[in-house]
Amino acid sequence: MTSLSQHLLPALAEGLPGATPVTVPSYDRSQLRAGIVHFGMGGFHRAHQAMYLDDLMNQGKALDWAICGVGVLPGDRHMLDVMEAQGHLYTLVIKHPDGRREARVIGSIVDYLFAPDDPEAVIEKMASPEIRIVSLTITEGGYNFHHVTGEFDDAAPAVQADLDEGAVPGTVFGLVTEALARRRARGVAPFTVMSCDNIQGNGDVARKMFTAFARLRDPELGAWMEAEVPFPNSMVDRITPVTTDADRATVQSDHGYTDAWPVVCEPFTQWVLEDHFVPAGSGPGRPPYDEAGVQLVPDVEPYELMKLRLLNASHQGMGYFGYLAGHRYAHEAAQDPDLARFLLDYMDREATPTLRPVPGVDLDAYKRRLIERFSNEHIRDTLARLCAESSDRIPKWLVPVIRENLAAADAGEEREVGRSAAVVASWARYAEGVDEAGEPIAVVDRLKEPLMAAAARQADEPLAFVAQREVFGDLVDDPRFTEPYLAALASLHERGARATVADLAGPAGRPGREG
Repeated sequence: MTSLSQHLLPALAEGLPGATPVTVPSYDRSQLRAGIVHFGMGGFHRAHQAMYLDDLMNQGKALDWAICGVGVLPGDRHMLDVMEAQGHLYTLVIKHPDGRREARVIGSIVDYLFAPDDPEAVIEKMASPEIRIVSLTITEGGYNFHHVTGEFDDAAPAVQADLDEGAVPGTVFGLVTEALARRRARGVAPFTVMSCDNIQGNGDVARKMFTAFARLRDPELGAWMEAEVPFPNSMVDRITPVTTDADRATVQSDHGYTDAWPVVCEPFTQWVLEDHFVPAGSGPGRPPYDEAGVQLVPDVEPYELMKLRLLNASHQGMGYFGYLAGHRYAHEAAQDPDLARFLLDYMDREATPTLRPVPGVDLDAYKRRLIERFSNEHIRDTLARLCAESSDRIPKWLVPVIRENLAAADAGEEREVGRSAAVVASWARYAEGVDEAGEPIAVVDRLKEPLMAAAARQADEPLAFVAQREVFGDLVDDPRFTEPYLAALASLHERGARATVADLAGPAGRPGREG
């Protein structure tokens, strides 16, 4: 069996016997030097930020900006094994709506460190002057803040362990803060901390959480980080489903080699980035991202709100309703005419009024393109993935839409929250753990136990689910939210998801897709 490796690249470019050629790096990887340390090297990072760097390197640029990945969680050990075995190479497969597959090998990653094995190596890597950016895709829940107060959770056991005198850091907060402390002590300029997670104001959130941790450890260090370390905001977008055994088999059958962990994604990609980095010599302290298609802007917020409240929140609406209606893949749900109209109505009538103007973007075209992207049957993104970790997602993506619309209504504007409330109700119904056919639902969430316990009480306490103030705050006290929520929840129990969505969707003549 032929496995992906550095020495195999020339043969892949030509095409192995009986196989389709693959695009491979055109640059000499032996000349690469790491300039970025990245925490959270999952599929999205490898389909997105690592690809943009690979694009630059194929232009002969950014050769001193290669990536050293870092794993912190026990489950990251498998990535270590794969990366080491394949020379840190992997295959990116872009799946087009017409069924065409476009494969390329990405070479921008040059190292991978597993922090539990050697935290000192991780810290010293970041402390070294050649590292100028530490980037993050640690998921929405990785920032350790309370969903209602927004404050750093200093009671978390892992955080407390890192704050013990003489502790060896085990969290991303402890590792990054210790590296910055060493740079400060050595007179080395700090690195930029670049969050690429789906959180509104992700750089602002990262600044608040990392400096809060640092102040608990050393108030002076925290103040220095606040003043000296840039945390640029960003918006990132590319649908990247979980890699399956079928994806691995496709790489083998199409191209004749084995990749233990390829990445599959849609053709669309976007990265909007605040241009705020530690200067490096005469340069900007970052790769020339704009030369790879990244939008460098002074204010990311209009773009990130557009993405979080249109794409990500719509994913949630499509996820629970679609799963309860019997769909298992995103494309099946997006191709359901009633559900597509419901999503467009949510976007048009509830999400869009909360958005600021987005420079250079036609929002109507963007929203309809989202339905087209969701409908790409070759991506085979599972609804189970979209429904996972909802307690980290709904409060960040959908609840702000509800709150802003209620606040605008208080100021005399005509605003709606009925569809958003119905999405929350569909989550509450999903959290009961049994679908409409009586089959079990595998709820995946860090708050699984309290969520499912609250959902189990809904027959006797209809507001039990939204009474969880650590998730929803005071929404349970506002009848403008609870009335449509209760109506949708009752309909879901009595008539099912399909009928509920059909009632909530716009006129049947409205197209759910274009093109």
